[in-house]
Amino acid sequence: MPGENLSRDEAQIRAELLSVDGYEVALDLRSAVGDHEGDGPRTFRSVTTIRFRALTPGASTFADLVAPAVNAVTLNGTALDPAAVFDGARIALEGLAAENVLVVDAQCAYSRTGEGMHRFVDPEDGEVYLYTQYEPADSRRVYANFEQPDLKAPYRFSVRAPEGWTAWSNGVGTLEDGTWTFAETKPISTYITAVVAGPYHYVEDSYSRTLADGSTLDIPLGAMCRKGLAKHFDADDVFLITKQGLDFFHDNFDYPYPFGKYDQAFVPEYNLGAMENPGLVTFTEDFIFRGKTTSSSYEGRANVILHEMAHMWFGDLVTMQWWDDLWLKESFADFMGTFSMVEATRFTDGWITFANRRKSLAYRADQLPSTHPITADIRDLQDAKLNFDGITYAKGASVLKQLVAYVGRDAFLEGARRYFKANAYGNTRLGDLLSVLEETSGRDLTQWSRVWLQTSGVNSLTPEVTYDAQGRITELAVVQQATLPAHQRAAAGAAPELRPHRVAIGLYRLEGGELVRYARTETDVAGPRTVVDGLAGAEKPALILVNDDDLTYCKIRFDPGSLDTLRAHLGDFTDPLARALCWSALWNLTRDALMPARDFIDLVLRFAGRESDIGVLQMLHAWTQTALVHYAAPQWREEGGRLLSAGALRELRSAEPGSEHQLAWARFFAAGACDEADFQLLEGLLAGTARIDGLDVDQELRWSFLSPLVSHGRADESAIAAELARDDTASGKRHQVRCLASRPSEAVKAQAWASVVESDALSNALVEATNGGFVRSGQRELLAPYAAKYFDAIERVWATRSIQIGVLIVRGLYPALQDPAATLAATDEWLTSHADAAPALRRLVLEARDDLARARHAQDCDAACA
Repeated sequence: MPGENLSRDEAQIRAELLSVDGYEVALDLRSAVGDHEGDGPRTFRSVTTIRFRALTPGASTFADLVAPAVNAVTLNGTALDPAAVFDGARIALEGLAAENVLVVDAQCAYSRTGEGMHRFVDPEDGEVYLYTQYEPADSRRVYANFEQPDLKAPYRFSVRAPEGWTAWSNGVGTLEDGTWTFAETKPISTYITAVVAGPYHYVEDSYSRTLADGSTLDIPLGAMCRKGLAKHFDADDVFLITKQGLDFFHDNFDYPYPFGKYDQAFVPEYNLGAMENPGLVTFTEDFIFRGKTTSSSYEGRANVILHEMAHMWFGDLVTMQWWDDLWLKESFADFMGTFSMVEATRFTDGWITFANRRKSLAYRADQLPSTHPITADIRDLQDAKLNFDGITYAKGASVLKQLVAYVGRDAFLEGARRYFKANAYGNTRLGDLLSVLEETSGRDLTQWSRVWLQTSGVNSLTPEVTYDAQGRITELAVVQQATLPAHQRAAAGAAPELRPHRVAIGLYRLEGGELVRYARTETDVAGPRTVVDGLAGAEKPALILVNDDDLTYCKIRFDPGSLDTLRAHLGDFTDPLARALCWSALWNLTRDALMPARDFIDLVLRFAGRESDIGVLQMLHAWTQTALVHYAAPQWREEGGRLLSAGALRELRSAEPGSEHQLAWARFFAAGACDEADFQLLEGLLAGTARIDGLDVDQELRWSFLSPLVSHGRADESAIAAELARDDTASGKRHQVRCLASRPSEAVKAQAWASVVESDALSNALVEATNGGFVRSGQRELLAPYAAKYFDAIERVWATRSIQIGVLIVRGLYPALQDPAATLAATDEWLTSHADAAPALRRLVLEARDDLARARHAQDCDAACA
C-alpha cells in the first residue's frame, strides 16, 4: 500500500510541525453481525474528528488511514475530494492553519489477521466478538490519525454496537440510545487506544488504596472472555494477581495508577501474549486454561499480567519518542514483570523461569545475523514490527537486572520514580532515563550504556582455576570471550565486544550425595581475564558456577572438572536456580556445537526426572525436541527418538499420580511417540481401554494424544471429526485444522499449502494452526517439493499479505527440515538474487538461514562423536 510503511524521518518531520489537542472517534459496529453483502471486505463506519495545531501555517502534512473507502474528508470546514487526497494509506493535508479541525468519514475493514479491528465468529454458538490490536501502527485501520508514538493526545470514543452487546474502551463507558460513550482519556499514543465489543462474559471487582497524602484511590476492575470460555475462567485468580501487582507498583513507583479503571480482556485469535492498552488490557485467551495445566502456566499468566501493568508507567504514562527506544517500555516491563511477581505473588521462584526461559530467548536472538543493540536503529514501521524480539524484551530485561546489581535496587527504583514525575504523559529517549539513574546512583552510566545498550552480541564467561598440592585454589580467574561461531561471523559482521559484568561466583561440593554451595563471592569482571581474589585459598570445588544467582547476561561455560561433575551429578543440586543455570549453559553448549546433541539428550534422560521446577522441566522437554529434530545427526535420529520415547514413558509411569510432572511427561511422551507400542498406548488412553494411575485424559490432553496418531497415519479424518464433535469450540477448531494438515498424504500437504500461501481466507490463528500441522519432522520426504515453492512464493506473499500473515508464512514454512547443504544453497541463491527485497523480509530469511546453519554444525558435531 503506498505510504503505509511510515519512516522515522517522516515521523520526525511531522512531530516538529504538529501538536494534537484531541480526537473524537465514532465507530458504528452494527455491521459486525448479520449477513455480509458484496464481494469486498466487511466494513464498519468510522468518523474521526482531530483537533490539531501547526507550527508553520500554510504547511502540508498527512494523516494516516488504511481503509477500503473514504466517504468524506473535511479540513477546517472545507470539503476535500477523497479520491484526490486519499491513496489507501494516507490523507494529504495542504494549506494548514495555525489551528485545525480534520473530519474523516471512512469505511474501515474488519480484520481476520489480528491487526486493527479483529472480528471473530465463535463456531460453538455463532456469536461475534470484536477487539482491537494496534501495535505498532494499526490504529489507522480503525480511525484516521497521526500514527506515531510522540503525537500524544486525549481521546473520546463512542461506539454504536449491535443490540445486546457491551462495548469497552480506555475510559469508563455509558450506554444511551444504543451508543456507548466513553470518558476522555489522558494524553496517550495512538497504538494503545482500544475498543472491545461483543457479548463477552464480564466479571467485576475493585481495588482501593490509601495514598501517601491521605486520599483514597479507587480503581474499578473488570475481566472478560467469550461466553463459551466462562466456565473455565478463573477471574478470581486474575484479580488476585492484579491487586498484588497494583500494591507492588504503588509501593515502589510512588505515582498513583493514572488511567481510572482497569479492565482485562481475554480475546480470541490474538497475535500477542497481551497488549498494554491503558484501562483496557487485552490478552490472548490461551491464558484461560480449558483443562488441567501446570503451575508454570499460571506463573506465565501472572508474569504477563504484571508485565502489562508495569507498562501503565513504563510505556503508557511515559512513552518512547520513536520505536528505536522501544526497550524503554518492553525491557522494563519484562524485568518488572518478574521482579514484581517474585516479590508480591505466590510465584516466588520466578527468577528461575527468567534464567531458564527468558534468557534462552535472548541468547538465541543475540546470536542471529539480525541481532541489534538494545537501543536499535529502527528506520520504519516494518523494522519496528520485527523488533518486538528477544533482544528488546528478554536481553533488555536481563541487562536491566545487571543494571540493578550495578547501581543498587534503591537507586534504580528512586530513578524510576523521578523519571515518571519528570516525564508524565510525555515522550523520552535513552538519555532521559540515564540522567536520573546517574543522579540517584552517583555512577557515570555513559560507558555502561555504550557497551550494554548500544552494542550487540553475548559474551561467554569461563572459569580458569589452579590448585596447590593440598587441593586448594591458588588462583581463580574468569575468562571473557566475545567471538562468534565461524558460521555466523560473515553474516553478523564484527564480533561483540567485551563488557563489564557484576557477577557472583559460587563453589559447590558434594555433601551426602548433594551438590551444595559452600563459598560465594561477588566481583566485577572486565576485560579478557579477571582474577577473583575472594576465593583464593578455598578448598577444591566439584563445580565452579560463574554467574551464580544469575546477576549478569552472559553464556556460562565450565572448566573440565565442573563439566565432569555435571555429567555425573546434575540432578544433585539442592538449589533449583543453580541447577536451572547449569541446564541453560549445557543447552547453549549444544546449540554452539560444543556438546553433541545425543549427550544433551542423555543428560535429560538421566536427570530430568529429578527436576523439581515444572517450568524448567517443560523447557527441557522443548529443548530436547529441538535437539532431536534439528541438532542430532540424521543417522542417529531414529535411535534417539526411541530412547526419548522409552525414557518419557518411564518417567510418565513413575511420576506422582495426578501431579503436574505427570502431565508434563504425558505431553512429552505423546509428542515423541514413534513405535507400535507407543501408538497402542495412546489409542488405549483415548478409548479408555488403557489408563495410567492419576492421569486425567481431559479434552486438551485428548488432542495431544490424537495428534501423533494422525501424523503417523494411525488415525484418519473420521477420527478427527469425531474429536471435533466432542469439542466443537474455537479451540477444538484450531486443533482440528492442525490435525488435518498433519496427515501423511501428498494431497493433504498440497491442500494445506494452498490454503495458507495461495489464499487469504484463513484467519491468523488458522494460518498458524495449518503451518503447525503442515511441518512435521517425520514427514520430511512429503515436504521436500515445497522447498523450491517456498522461495518462489515468499516475495509475493510479503507484498500482498499483511505483515502479520507474512511473518507467519515466511517463518513457519521455511524448509528447515530438508537437507541443510541444499537448503542453505537455495537460501543463499534467493538472498543474492533478491538483494532489493524488503529489508524486513530479508531479515526473516537470514534468521531462518542462520538457524539452519547452526543446526548443520550441531549435526556435524553429533556425527563426529559417534
